[in-house]
Amino acid sequence: MCYLTLVFIMLGIHFHGEEDEVKLGYYFEMLFLFIIIPSVISFYGFYFYLFPDFLQQKKFWAGLANGVLIAIGASFFGVLGLYLKNDEEVYCADEEGIFGPLLFMVLVALITGVVALVIRGCITWFEEMKLKEALQQKNHEMELALVKAQLDPHFLFNTINNIDVLILKDAEEASNYLNKLSDIMRFMLFETKSEEILLSKELRYIEEYIALQRIRTANATYINFQIQGEAGHKKIAPMVFIPFIENAFKHTTNKKLDNAININIRIEEGSVQLICENKFDPTRKKEDDHNGLGNELIQKRLQLIYPETHQLELLRKDNSYRVELNIKLLYQIVKAPAI
Repeated sequence: MCYLTLVFIMLGIHFHGEEDEVKLGYYFEMLFLFIIIPSVISFYGFYFYLFPDFLQQKKFWAGLANGVLIAIGASFFGVLGLYLKNDEEVYCADEEGIFGPLLFMVLVALITGVVALVIRGCITWFEEMKLKEALQQKNHEMELALVKAQLDPHFLFNTINNIDVLILKDAEEASNYLNKLSDIMRFMLFETKSEEILLSKELRYIEEYIALQRIRTANATYINFQIQGEAGHKKIAPMVFIPFIENAFKHTTNKKLDNAININIRIEEGSVQLICENKFDPTRKKEDDHNGLGNELIQKRLQLIYPETHQLELLRKDNSYRVELNIKLLYQIVKAPAI
């Protein structure tokens, strides 16, 4: 539209006061073939192909080569229009042939392509800024919710009381559980502030949390917890799995059931999967999740942290609740720590 407006203004100024409509139409056709057709093709080629496939991937030299090819290809469409017009005055007026017009159209196409890159870059930057602001806001909400979930007084007091009772029976074992509680509190205070942590740290936190839950019941088969695969140097956002695990313990009230809570974490080359299933009493009234994280907030955080790289399924049956979460791990530490 900008080019069309510019063409009309230029033709209007050039032919101001003249009534030669044939000549006006002739120049309009020439400008349309020389400028508008190559510009349109080059603009959208740079905008939808060159920027996302090369510049965003930091393939600058390959992007430069493809940009020149797009400009040349767009110019050939203009040349093709000249030949189809079959007007000898257009491309046989001088001895230079079509090389001069072709070079001019390539230059126009390149300039238009650069304009497309600038526009697409500004739009992408603005969208990333909005996403970053949204992520910061959601992270702030998540931090507040995590504080409420982490400092659940019932879990803390019950754990301390259980350790206190255990001191009389086995002081060494009680000290071991007290260290686990200390590790959990340290993890909550420091590790959750980072955007990503080692997957091994997240798994260690889960193991210690489940160990503290085990001492609250004498049923050895109450909890079934398994980890398949090696964490290695993979990284993950903190506190991704634990909200589902906490909710499983919160809503499972009968500690005499065998395999009441089943937690399976499967680690593969480029992904990690959590399967958490718990049994509950369907006759029990549904309570508001004041002390835990609501599924809606958890899903929003996952969508912001792992957009299009995670899959979450929540399955509710008569007396069981199942969570399946798959996350593609795109970022990993590949360099071994220095010795």
